[in-house]
Formats: sequence, structure tokens, C-alpha cells
Amino acid sequence: MMKRINFAKYQGAGNDFVLIDARTDDPRLSGEQIRFLCDRRFGIGADGLMTLECDPAGTDFYMRYYNSDGGESTMCGNGGRCIARFADHLGIGGRIKRFNSSDGLHEAELLGDGRVRLRMIDVAEVEPLAGGRSWFVFTGSPHYVEWADDVMSVDVAGRGGKIRRRPEYAARGGTNVDFVQVSGPGQLRVRTFERGVEAETLACGTGVTAAALVVHRVLQPHCCDFTVETLGGTLGVKFAETAGGGYADVWLTGPAERVFTGETTL
Repeated sequence: MMKRINFAKYQGAGNDFVLIDARTDDPRLSGEQIRFLCDRRFGIGADGLMTLECDPAGTDFYMRYYNSDGGESTMCGNGGRCIARFADHLGIGGRIKRFNSSDGLHEAELLGDGRVRLRMIDVAEVEPLAGGRSWFVFTGSPHYVEWADDVMSVDVAGRGGKIRRRPEYAARGGTNVDFVQVSGPGQLRVRTFERGVEAETLACGTGVTAAALVVHRVLQPHCCDFTVETLGGTLGVKFAETAGGGYADVWLTGPAERVFTGETTL
């Protein structure tokens, strides 16, 4: 049986997504159909797919995220900003949107310059790993963070793919892998290998958040406001350190725009 679907394509710093309004008509897509829609040659093309659903908890909406491999996944920071923009185009909520996702409650504020400010979850700890050059942080999705003297020379696909599949991360479904170059006070450059996409993406919101927290913890303890350059654009990360050594009021700011809308048949 053929299935007709209305969709929208959005991007945030080059991290791109297919979005579907599933409040009244849930398309109930299979993993195979999601992989097809995200395929850059035969489908629409995207790093992931999101459905905007009614939230039983009573917020503006629920965000459900799928990676381009077809599997439902954890929080996506760039996706969270994009779905807030999508919700606004659908006439949902006001300038500030409140929504739930896999990691809990989020708040997004639409700024007047085309950017969206997204509240991320609180982070309990930054875990140092053996060797002194890498850390693990959960920012809504799992992230392995590693220093890079020259991030543009890193073999992100090769090294990132190997780390992503390490046995110690199997129980989490693997990990995202971030390579971080510190270019100055509050200034970072980050490249990310994303699980589920199984490739480098142009930006990763939860990844740049993890990177900023690690740099604060290890190198710049007096800086809580970072500008992060990715291959797809500039993102901002701002936060407050808690008395217990964790982080609260974590905000991710960056662009979120509609690329096009359309209809397709599965």
C-alpha cells in the first residue's frame, strides 16, 4: 500500500533533518523507510529524521529522533533547534517552546536573528579516560571527546569509526566521537563522527556542548561561554557550573532554518 507523506527539510549549521508533523497522522515509518528518506541519492537526504508528536505530559510537543540508519536515537541538539523552528512554522506555541524528548524536558527560544537558543539537560560529570587526552560526557547523547592539535588533519572517519565501536560503549549503542582544538579563550574548533549516521557530520549540537564542558573542566575553568566553529557554521555554548562539579543552565545557540517542504510517496 502506498503512503503519502508531507515533510519539511531543515538544517542547523549544516546538520540536516527531515521533519514530519505526526500530531494527527503518525506515519509509523519503518527503519527501512527512514533510511530511504534520509538517503542522499534516492531519498530526500538528511543526517536524521524527526517526528513532531503530541506530548501526553502537556508541553508544546514531543520530539522523536531517528538517525539516518533508521534507528530511534537519543537527543540531537541541532535537531532540537530545528524542530522548534518547525513547530513555529506550524503555529505551535509562542517565542519560547517547551517540549519533551528522549532525555527529558527542553526549552527553546526563537531569537530575532534566525538563531534558536536551546536549553540542554543538566550534566552531572565530565569523566576522564585513560591517557589524559580524552573524556566521556553524556549531554543527552553519549560523547567521547579527544584533544586535537590540528583538528583539520584528523582522520575523523577512520579514527572516529574505530572509537565509536569500542566494546566499552556497546551497551550504549556506541558513542559519538568529538575531536577538539582549542584556538583561544572561549574559542574551539570541533569535528564529530556521529553514530547512526556512521560518518562525520557538518556539526553536532550535543557534541559541541560536550566539547565546551570538557575544555572548561580541564583547561579554562573561568570560561562558561564558548564559541565553537564547526564545518557547517558557528555555534555557541553557555552554562553554569554547580557546587557539586556538574553543569546546569546549559544553552546551545545556533542557526535553524527551513530549506524546503514537499510531499513524497512510500
